[in-house]
Amino acid sequence: MTIIPAVVPPLPQEKIWRRNVPAAAAFRWLANGWHDLTIRPATSISYGVMVFLVSIEVVVGLFAFGWDYILFPALAGFMVTGPLLAVGLYEKSRRIAADEPVRLSRMIFVKPKSGGQILFTGVLLCLLMLLWMRAAVIIYALFFGLRPFPGLDHIAPMLFTTPVGWAMLLVGGVVGALFAAFSFAISAFSIPMLLEERVDALTAMGTSTALVWNNLPVMLTWGAIVLALFFVSIATGLLGLIIIFPILGHGTWHAYRDIVPHAEAAPATH
Repeated sequence: MTIIPAVVPPLPQEKIWRRNVPAAAAFRWLANGWHDLTIRPATSISYGVMVFLVSIEVVVGLFAFGWDYILFPALAGFMVTGPLLAVGLYEKSRRIAADEPVRLSRMIFVKPKSGGQILFTGVLLCLLMLLWMRAAVIIYALFFGLRPFPGLDHIAPMLFTTPVGWAMLLVGGVVGALFAAFSFAISAFSIPMLLEERVDALTAMGTSTALVWNNLPVMLTWGAIVLALFFVSIATGLLGLIIIFPILGHGTWHAYRDIVPHAEAAPATH
């Protein structure tokens, strides 16, 4: 008879989560994000350049394949997958706090303590982004029928000068806000948590949602800052991502460490 050895799960740890963090703390997170960028700035800026190049490649690909009609939903979907793309920036901030060496290679090839769970979370976020893009196309079809996409030069007059366009913007805005709120809640702290702790993806996402709900004023403020800076990036032809994305990535890590102060930095792998 084969004896299957018992597997002893890790002992539960006492969680010390902060609640009702003041809204002004969001601006401190932003300042801390800038501070981390200025430490070995070449690493963060290089990371931002890579995110910028990937973003440009996606935009060019949409036009090359004639999928420009999903450009705006795709830009909005970037907000969904952004926390996953920033995992290397979280790692840099973690290393700075732990007084560990900071190298670009360690930011690119991150070894999260949760293992493959962070990949599972990334797949869920990508599926959520694809679902939002499909919903955006369906909303367009519901209001304008099977009319071909008029192109970026003509879409603005069609949306802002017709009653149907205003109605579509209203419905699309409400649906998009629901997608954005859900994705923000499950990803705001789950990715940093999966990087630093041995926890499964669903627990991390559930915990992230609870932390956001119990710190709603400051998280709404942080979300508004992220949205405003993302619009700045779009206004600069995505060039602003080179600096803005690293600042927001480092700032998100400080948001996590502020609300979950019990967390200890994971040991580095040299």
